[in-house]
Amino acid sequence: MRQTWHEYFLTLAKHAATRATCDRLHAGCVIVKDKRIISTGYNGSLPGADHCDDVGHLLINGHCVATEHAERNAVANAARAGVSTLGGTAYVTHTPCWDCVKHLAAAGVVEIIYEQEYSNAASTHPPNIKHILRQAGVVLRKLE
Repeated sequence: MRQTWHEYFLTLAKHAATRATCDRLHAGCVIVKDKRIISTGYNGSLPGADHCDDVGHLLINGHCVATEHAERNAVANAARAGVSTLGGTAYVTHTPCWDCVKHLAAAGVVEIIYEQEYSNAASTHPPNIKHILRQAGVVLRKLE
């Protein structure tokens, strides 16, 4: 059975997640424009820094802060390559945290599609998230 475009890009986000270097959660993100991949990212340590998988986690309030999130890595990878994310769609393996939602929106991403609920991320969302995103022209939705 042929996948839909959404299923295809989420499959690629899951594949990107296999590169994650923090075993607390393997997350991936693929940013797409006009059905073309413009950037990918996964959660991992800063370039050149030790990986959590190798040296352990740096936990603050129950969150590992040694790694960068997949969504922000995807935006950073696009920026390093000089590729605009304006008008793009982000496909993410898990519910993005509020900081990542804001980062994607600030980078011009207009739609964020995720597959799996991740309660730690969703718990960071403000109660009026839908109103804020509507004002910003961004759609956040789970692919059913």
